[in-house]
Order: sequence, then C-alpha cells, then structure tokens
Amino acid sequence: MISLMTAQWVLLIAFSLFLYAVSPWARTAAVFFRGTSATDRRPGFWALTSSLVISWIFAKSVTNAANLGQAFGIVGGLAYATYYLSFLVAGIVIFRMRTQGGFRSIHHFLLTRFGRSAVRLFSLLIAIRLFNEVWSNTSVIGLYFGEPGGLAYYAAVAVFTVLTLAYSLKGGLRSSIVTDVIQFGLFLVLLAVLIFHVIPAVGSVETFLTSGTWKMSTGVNLLLAALLQIFSYPFHDPVMTDRGFISAERTTLRAFIASAVLGVLCITLFSFAGIYAGLMGLQGDAAVQVSRTFGVVMALAVNLIMVTSAASTVDSTFASAAKLGAADLGNDGAPSVARGRWIMTLTALLGSLPLLLSPEIISATTVSGTMVIGLAPVFLLWWLPVPRISFHLSFWTGIGAGLVLVLGVLPQGWLLTDGKYADLLAINLYGTLACFALYLIPYGLRRYLQSNRVVAIGLPVERQRA
Repeated sequence: MISLMTAQWVLLIAFSLFLYAVSPWARTAAVFFRGTSATDRRPGFWALTSSLVISWIFAKSVTNAANLGQAFGIVGGLAYATYYLSFLVAGIVIFRMRTQGGFRSIHHFLLTRFGRSAVRLFSLLIAIRLFNEVWSNTSVIGLYFGEPGGLAYYAAVAVFTVLTLAYSLKGGLRSSIVTDVIQFGLFLVLLAVLIFHVIPAVGSVETFLTSGTWKMSTGVNLLLAALLQIFSYPFHDPVMTDRGFISAERTTLRAFIASAVLGVLCITLFSFAGIYAGLMGLQGDAAVQVSRTFGVVMALAVNLIMVTSAASTVDSTFASAAKLGAADLGNDGAPSVARGRWIMTLTALLGSLPLLLSPEIISATTVSGTMVIGLAPVFLLWWLPVPRISFHLSFWTGIGAGLVLVLGVLPQGWLLTDGKYADLLAINLYGTLACFALYLIPYGLRRYLQSNRVVAIGLPVERQRA
C-alpha cells in the first residue's frame, strides 16, 4: 500500500498533467489575452461565474478561513467570507463604467481620467499583487509535503509552479477559464465531502453556527475591517477585474452577483473545518490537522482542494501578468502572445523568491488590503470629473495607511477597540475617511474657484447693463 506522501505526489502531478491536456492552444491574441474561444465566442455566464469564484478561492483563502474558524468560530469564518462581497462592489462599478463611461478596461479608465502617471503607479501596485499571489498560494501546497524551508516543501512548490506555468503558457486566459470550470466543479464536490465528514462528527450544524463570540476582540474587528476594504480591495486585483471586461455587460454583472453569493457560501462552509479543529482542540494548521484526523482519503481530498484552488489562482495570475505587461502597458497595436508567455515565466520566477523569507500567508491579504484603500474613491466615484491630483492624494494616503499598519506605529490611544485586528480596523477607518476627503477637496476647491471667477467676471457686466 502506497504511503500518504506518495499518493499526494501522484495526485499533484496527475491532476496538473490533466489540466495541461485539456487546456487549449492559444494561437491569437484574443484567445490568449481575452479568453475567447477559437471561434471568437466570449465566455458565457456559467463559465465566467466559475472562473471568478474559483480563481478567488485561493489556497491561502481556504487556509485562512479554516484558521480563522479555528481561532474565532463562525465569527472568524464570516469575517473572512466578507471579503467576497468585493464581487458585488466590483461588478456594479465595472458594469456602470462599461455601459455609461464606455471604458474598455481599468487601464483605459485611468489613462483617460488621470493620465500615464496614474497608470504607472496603479500598474506597479497590481504587479506587486500578482507576485504576491504566486508565493502565497504555492506556499500552501508546500505545507502538505513538508515543513517550510525543507527539501520536500521546496520540491512540491517547484513542481506545482512549473506544471501550472506549463498549461498557462499553452492557452493564456483561455486555458485559465477552461480549467477553472473543471476546478470549480471539483472543488464543490470535495467541499461537500469535507462538510459531510465534520458536521456528523460534531453532531449538528447548530454547533457550528453558534460557535465563537460576537465581540470586537474575537473576530468582529476583522469583519468590520473587511467591510471597509471591499470598496477598494477588488480593484487592485486584475484576476477579478480582467474578467469584468471579457463578456457581455449584463452577463458580467449577473456573474459577479452570483460569484458574491457562491464565494461567501464556500468560504463560510470551509471555515467549518477550522471550527471543528477548534472544538476538538487540534493544534497547528487547521485544514492539515482536520484532513489527517479523518484518514488517508480525507487527507487526499483536502490536499486536492488546495491544489485545485491554488492552481486556479496561480494560472489566473500568470494570465493577468501577461495581459498587464503585453497589452495594458504594451504598444497600441495587437499584443504579442510570445511576449505574454515570457512575462508569465518571469512572474513565476520572481513571484517565488519571497518563499525564501518565509512570509506569513495572512499578510498577503490584510496588509495589501490596507495599502490600496486609496483606490476606493477613485472607482466608487469614477463618474466625478475630479482633477488628476485627486488620484495621487488618495493613492498615496492609502499607501501611507498600509505602512502605518506594517510598522505598527499607530498610537494606542487611536485604537477604537481592543483585541486582535484592532489596529487593522482603526487604520482602515481613519485611512478610508482621509482618502475620500483628500480625493474630493481638489474637486470642491476647483468648483469654488470656477464659481467665484464667474461671479467676478459677471458682476461688472451686469452693473454696466444696469
């Protein structure tokens, strides 16, 4: 009988090779960068919904959901699930940007309204985000094969990254969408298997739903911080926003709304694994410990959940990086598929380097989520004709708020609550208010000056006529 570790290796390699086999070859820029079929058909509702949900159910997301469920009960699970309301915000904003503003992409909007300097800053921000997605997801895969820093850990990360890169190079965004449909279906089956194991082991669903305490210090801080971040967080993630421009407008809006519902539901249910771990007194990474509690079959099922969610996110990351470098920042002509493939390869290499520093997985969400709060007024008030300086004032204020969080320099007297994530909540609240204020002040000042100029010029004319 083969060992669990051997079975995990077979599963990882076989599943990755299967995804390579079903991925289509992209021979045109439309297929590679916009996800159309070979006959130029755009993704439909179910394909787009599946792609949105599974590419946002990161390996790090399900890991975080389980760990937060373990720490705070259902409160922790719902706190993390709140981030998936980002689909609602992004879907409505992108729909209106396309139908009322006529914008073809996020970059098209920023270039039109705020100029090339805003595009460069925004592109740098999302490039960091894309590199972040590589290490924070592949590191989760490594944890199922060995301790961080060990040979087995790095070997699993390397094999997974190379195999995912292989089918991404083959078809670009089209490969990502085709495999996402398969991955989402498999994820739902595996999630159901997990849920039908943990619920009977505890006794009832009610035990899970009543776990935790609704206090600021036991998860509510994070939940409220997430509610603030959903108004900016989705716009720095090209994995989501790129998909907002590839299908028909109303199809896209319906897909984003459905994705919000499905995303919240899936993450909340997966947090049940962490709640079970907390109830059973299990220590360490919740998902890993729970999977081993139920034997080899469940361990392999959870491992495949992680491979599925990680692959769907990493292949989407490669596709978005290719689009950013070859299309969004490229020449005005047709983007080069060859250049896109080189950018994918570079992203895989550079995005893996942070693993040498052993960064915390949760930081990939909370810190970057704070640094981008300056994008909230830019996109929520996209229709407002503000001066270009408004973008920079809001953008840099958000970066400053993120640095305050990273450096831990917020005075204790400024905290609004106590317990874990109290600083995250306070900084996001203060920072969001400051970003909106600084975004709108130049607009208000310009209108005031324009109004006074009209009065100053107009009054003497009226007196002359009198």
